[in-house]
Amino acid sequence: MKRRSFKLNPLNLVHWAGVACFVLALGWQVSAEEQKDPGNVISIGGSVTEIVYALDQQHRLIARDTTSVYPPEAMALPDVGYVRALSPEGVLSVGPELVIAEEGAGPATAVDVLRKSSIPYVVVPEIDTLDGVLEKIRVVGEALGVADRATDLSGRVKADFENAVARVAARPVDQRRVLFVLSTQGGRILAAGTDTGADAIITLAGGTNVIQSFEGYKPVTEEAIAAAQPDVILMMDRRGGHASSNSELWSMPALAQTPAAQNDAVVRIDGLLLLGFGPRTPQAITELHSALAEGS
Repeated sequence: MKRRSFKLNPLNLVHWAGVACFVLALGWQVSAEEQKDPGNVISIGGSVTEIVYALDQQHRLIARDTTSVYPPEAMALPDVGYVRALSPEGVLSVGPELVIAEEGAGPATAVDVLRKSSIPYVVVPEIDTLDGVLEKIRVVGEALGVADRATDLSGRVKADFENAVARVAARPVDQRRVLFVLSTQGGRILAAGTDTGADAIITLAGGTNVIQSFEGYKPVTEEAIAAAQPDVILMMDRRGGHASSNSELWSMPALAQTPAAQNDAVVRIDGLLLLGFGPRTPQAITELHSALAEGS
């Protein structure tokens, strides 16, 4: 039998090498897509969940925490508990492939268990500034593998934020003195000092937080409130037994003699909108500024 000789055609070699590279590249691309697109995501923290929805990635959510109440559709998801009182068993029981949680989620022992599990646990920093909001969006976007969407969302939020701040500057509210009241349970007024989301949003809206003597949220004395003389009481808009009516507020000796009581000046805004520092923060600035401007 005559043996056939095989001649290597350089053109064929180039052709098949190109095909092989294309196949390898395609395989790498699919693999990368799979890696950057985890399903079965749990979002912990109201602003985190809001960002997931704003990125149009809600189809990947399988559960959320109790504070994740916006948008309303999120309420249909299973609830794994309050952001600062999580049970690792409850979180892991829904079978997550990724947990995205705001900084401060806890308790620390629960977070430690989750971190040591085989499930990726991403922490979203809590910084109550425009840059902080943009960083939240970036971290969530990268965790979900949609960095381009996150960049687009950040651009829109930044523009809205700058427009809101410009409107505040164009209509000064004479630095109206604001007391943020977190709760009045047991007749004790729990108010916002410095280094809080309430202090940050009041300042952005053109007002002045009257409590500057401490950081965080703490009880304040009747004497301290009398000395502060707030023009406006700012509260989260609550329903049911957690709400305090204006008359209940003014019946408290600590508030009764304030300018706010004399003018019946109480502003109530949805808590997540007001303090969440997420994509809707420009709306919160505008809403609070408008309320302050009406009474100035």
